[in-house]
Amino acid sequence: MTFETLKFAEEEVAALKTDNRFIQPRVLQSAQEPVSVIDGKKVINLTSNNYLALANNPGVKKAAIAAIEKYGAGTAAVRTIIGTMSIHKELEEKFAAFKHSEAAILFQSGFTSNVAVCQSLMSSESDLLISDELNHASIIDGARLAKAPRKIYRHKDIKHLTEILEAPEARKARRKMVVTDGVFSMDGDIANLDEIVAVSHKHGAFVMVDDAHASGVIGKEGRGTVSHFGLDGNVEIQIGTLSKAFAAVGGYAATTQSLRDYMGSVARPFLFSSSQPPSVAATCLAVLDILLTEPQHLKRLWDNTAFFKEELKKAGFDTGASQTPITPIMVGDTAKASAFSKQLFEEGVFALCLGFPTVPKGKERLRTIVTAGHTIKDLEFAVGKFTKVGRELGII
Repeated sequence: MTFETLKFAEEEVAALKTDNRFIQPRVLQSAQEPVSVIDGKKVINLTSNNYLALANNPGVKKAAIAAIEKYGAGTAAVRTIIGTMSIHKELEEKFAAFKHSEAAILFQSGFTSNVAVCQSLMSSESDLLISDELNHASIIDGARLAKAPRKIYRHKDIKHLTEILEAPEARKARRKMVVTDGVFSMDGDIANLDEIVAVSHKHGAFVMVDDAHASGVIGKEGRGTVSHFGLDGNVEIQIGTLSKAFAAVGGYAATTQSLRDYMGSVARPFLFSSSQPPSVAATCLAVLDILLTEPQHLKRLWDNTAFFKEELKKAGFDTGASQTPITPIMVGDTAKASAFSKQLFEEGVFALCLGFPTVPKGKERLRTIVTAGHTIKDLEFAVGKFTKVGRELGII
């Protein structure tokens, strides 16, 4: 099928291929496991966000199936019409308790959670949204959809954040919201949330933290960065996704009851998108129960993380500023990073190549994520292949 009016798409695709930016996803042909079948090949999977290795957990699957039997396959409605089921309310209540917040509101994804909060709360040109320069794309897009002007502070730079908060534009703003990732998805470092909260509150700003890569991963029982820093009750809005450690799909905002009620009446993603299937809510409830009663999963995740990082460093790789299971392997060249990923796959290891514009030029890398389900044997095999291919390409 050919349309002359769409001929520009061929040119755009050609340009992407020339720049090594064309994306053709590999296809998962098994459950999301530490060792998976991808494009017909059995490989060590170091790319999944399945941190606790619960996506194929028998108990979690049983809970999802039971919810389908009771509630059906889907809701076929938005939350504000007739898409709110009792299982959604149960999940919101239990998630609020997990995050030590008054209330929580569910969204269809982590992306829409960030968009909803930014757009709903920064609704006037007299507001000010202040964001870390390395925040997730969903925060950037949410800020673009908000009516408020925005200021970007240098990554984790409290001095720069303070300067913005003390400037005339901030002093006269109706509302000021400081937004940060809890764990930064490309580098795996943790926000200095204690300092951010202190300086924000000093200057009359409230804080929103996106814990997409922190919920189920850091803090007591995986409660996130607020717990990690001992800030329970001191952070106004906690955002996150249910698609990573929680092995499902969706997002949430944990906050005060009044703010939850406000967003439930005005947040456009909440008002105009159908609610999650009941099986998704049941999956998340099952994972919550595992986090609270089976600490061995979180311990294995961090034991595996420490082992993998140490072995990579011993081999001579630069793993950047990572403090979490997200471990970048810095390459600094798009073509070389792409070749590194492709050759590793042939050797039986899947590690995703990230280049511009996902990361800045000169910061190209492979991003790896270990899970609680990997064995030491898996990780030793992977490090061995990283070392072999890294030497062949002159990376180490």
